[in-house]
Amino acid sequence: MQIQEKPPAATPFEWIGGEAPVRALVDRFYDLMDLEPGYAALRAAHGPGLENARQRLFMFLCGWLGGPQYYTEQFGHPRLRARHMPFKIGILERDQWLACMDQAMGETGVDEALRARLRDSFFQTADWMRNQGV
Repeated sequence: MQIQEKPPAATPFEWIGGEAPVRALVDRFYDLMDLEPGYAALRAAHGPGLENARQRLFMFLCGWLGGPQYYTEQFGHPRLRARHMPFKIGILERDQWLACMDQAMGETGVDEALRARLRDSFFQTADWMRNQGV
């Protein structure tokens, strides 16, 4: 039996450092999506502008990480799968989203232990969001 080390904060939101680091993470994620050719399919799925997506992901992640529930206060339950159903999300899009987020976490200095935990959680969520076989 392995004993997991206790996280240094009560919630991932506290561990990451609060709103400013979450904002930096979200901004870097969308900046990378615009800059890196390897995320072209992911970027194409977002349409011409990213400001709405930036704000909604920031609001969602704050709550998802255990901080302020901005998203649910404004929009209600996230219903992630239902809200993303109009978009083609296959393995390619899932993998590009995960790679882009992982790169953003690395570039914004997310603690390695937290990054590993978030990587696992993001994978489970992103894989569940797939609505295409490939």
